[in-house]
Amino acid sequence: MNKRKIINDPVYGFISIPSDFLFDLIEHPWFQRLRRIRQLGLTELVYPGALHTRFHHAIGAMYLMDQALQTLKGKGHAISEEEATAAQAAILLHDLGHGPFSHVLENTLLPHIPHEQISLLLMKELNVQFHGRLDLAIEMFEGVYKRKFFHQLISSQLDMDRLDYLNRDCYYTGVIEGSIGTDRIIKMLDIVDDQLVVEEKGLLSIEHFLNARRTMYWQVYLHKTSLCAETMLSQIVGRARELAGQGTDVFATPVLSAFLRSRFQEPKALFEPGFSALFTNLDDTDLWASIKVWMLHDDFVLSTLCRMLLSRSLFKLQFVTPEQSGETFEKARISLSANGVPAEYLHYFAVEGKISNAAYLTESEQIKVKMKNGGVIDISEASELPAIRALSKIVSKHFVSWAKNVSLRPKS
Repeated sequence: MNKRKIINDPVYGFISIPSDFLFDLIEHPWFQRLRRIRQLGLTELVYPGALHTRFHHAIGAMYLMDQALQTLKGKGHAISEEEATAAQAAILLHDLGHGPFSHVLENTLLPHIPHEQISLLLMKELNVQFHGRLDLAIEMFEGVYKRKFFHQLISSQLDMDRLDYLNRDCYYTGVIEGSIGTDRIIKMLDIVDDQLVVEEKGLLSIEHFLNARRTMYWQVYLHKTSLCAETMLSQIVGRARELAGQGTDVFATPVLSAFLRSRFQEPKALFEPGFSALFTNLDDTDLWASIKVWMLHDDFVLSTLCRMLLSRSLFKLQFVTPEQSGETFEKARISLSANGVPAEYLHYFAVEGKISNAAYLTESEQIKVKMKNGGVIDISEASELPAIRALSKIVSKHFVSWAKNVSLRPKS
C-alpha cells in the first residue's frame, strides 16, 4: 500500500506525508477524531468560514515542522532521520487532548485537566500500540530530550503550532490583518547553543508575527460574540451536568453521559480505566446532538439556553471596568428578575468574566535574535519598535454577559 500520500491543503498547497510511520499515525482513529473537532469552536457564529478542524491544523503544523527542519539542516545542523520523524510526530499529535469545542469545554467537562496532559497520556498509550516508536517524540514533547531546540519547535512562543494556527485561522476567517509570512520566518530560523533563534534580518517578520497574534486574539479568538456563544455553551453543559447529578433524565450520547455524570473530574481521572477509550470517542457531534434534544427538555433553563444558541439568539456582552462590573452585573440580574426569571436561575443567564492576553511574554521562554555580530538577545531588546515592549504587557478586560430576551412572565 502506498503510504506516501499527498494532501491538497488550501493554505500551503500540496503536503507530502514524509514517512510511512507518520501516515500510520494519521490513519489512527484517535487522530482521525480531530476531523470532528472544530479548530475555532463557535467562532463560525462570527466568521462563517471558520469551519476548519484540528485535523487541518495538525497536518499544517507537521508540514511547517518539516520545512523548519529542512532549513536547519541547510544551515549545517545535524538532524538525524529519527529525530526529524520524532519532531514531526510530536507536533502532529500535540492536539490529541482537545475535547469538543476545543478550549471552551476544558472548564466544564474536564475542569481540572489541561488538554496538554491528555495529549501526553494519549501519546504514551499510542507509544505502546506502536511498540515504542514514539519514545523520542514524547521526550521532545515533554522537553526532556537533550537537544532542547526540538521542544522549542513544538512548544514555545515561536513554535510550529502558533505559526500554523495563526496562518490557518486568518485564512478561514478572512481576517487578513492576521496573516503572517511563515516561509520567511522559517527561513530565518537558526540554532545557537542548542536554542532556537531568529536571524537579525528576520526581525521585521517576527515583529509582524507578534502584532498579528495580538490582532487575531482580540479580533477573532476573544471576539465578544464568540465569548457570548462560549459562555452560553458553558452554561448549557453546567445545567445538564447539574440535572444529571440530581437524577433528572437528561439525554446524552453514551460517551457524553459518562462525562456529564461527573465520572472524570480530577487529574487522577487520567489514570482511571476506560478514560482514554471514552475521551477519544468524544467530539463536537456529541454536544450538538445532545443540544438539539435538550432544546425540547422540560427544564426551562436547559431548553431556553439550547434554543437560543441554536438560533443564534445570543447573550448581550458589555466590556466594563472592574469598578463597573458589579453594578452592571446587578442591573442585568434585576432586569432578568423583572422578566420573571426565578432567583435560583439567574446565575445561568447572567455571567461575569475576565479575559486577558499578551502577544509576547518576556518571563516565558523568550524569542531570541541572533545579531550580525554573533550575539544573542531577546527580541524586546533587539527591536527598535517600542510596540514590542508594549506587546509583552498583559491586557485584561472585564465583561458582563446576560440574556436580554428571556422572560417567564405570563403573556397578556
